[in-house]
Amino acid sequence: MSEPVFLEFGARPQEKVQLYRPGAPTAYPAAVAERLAADAAQLIVRYPEKRSALLPLLHLVQSEDGYITPAGIEFCAAALDLTAAEVVSVATFYSMYRRGPTGEYLVGVCTTTLCAVLGGDAILSSLCEHLGIDPGGTTPDGRVTVERIECNAACDYAPVVMVNWEFFDDQTVASARDLVDALRSGRPPSPTRGAPLVSFRETARLLAGFDDVRPGAVSASGAGGAPTMAGLQAVREAES
Repeated sequence: MSEPVFLEFGARPQEKVQLYRPGAPTAYPAAVAERLAADAAQLIVRYPEKRSALLPLLHLVQSEDGYITPAGIEFCAAALDLTAAEVVSVATFYSMYRRGPTGEYLVGVCTTTLCAVLGGDAILSSLCEHLGIDPGGTTPDGRVTVERIECNAACDYAPVVMVNWEFFDDQTVASARDLVDALRSGRPPSPTRGAPLVSFRETARLLAGFDDVRPGAVSASGAGGAPTMAGLQAVREAES
């Protein structure tokens, strides 16, 4: 009689869809769990059905770990009376939830059609070569993660790079290299439009729904300029 063959289902550990990574926390220490539970309570009470707070809670645990970990999954499931499978299905659906350790600054380079034509592909290739990493990789100092973004919804300022979801418009290969060099040196530049940069984990906490208490951060958000209005103006002129 032959020996049984073990078949392991699911993603291989080296695949980016893998959430359960060696070394990732599987449970939070009591003090951390207590602190997160207090934060979660502030978010859950905003919703008539507490399971609706899953997206904010995923941001909350991402602010703790820098990505979605087994500990974060189990915390969200327990807080919202969900199964771990239900939490994982949502966490893996949205690209804003990271599946592996993320640098202090997440640099997203748009390579969708317009940005690509205007230089997005060249910017991504140049940054990865400059930093010595592949798309999705993180620099050895843990400062910068670079990834390909399908669309930053800012075609009027293409090619666009985002750092922790803040816009850096009209980028070139040279300006993008200067940007990541400044991030690595601890001198984060101001976004073209938007609030001053904070770390990826701090950004995740803001996205969870907690107030941004930095002076002037909300008013710094700004608005679109002439490129944003160009299409609307062209339509109005054509209709007149």
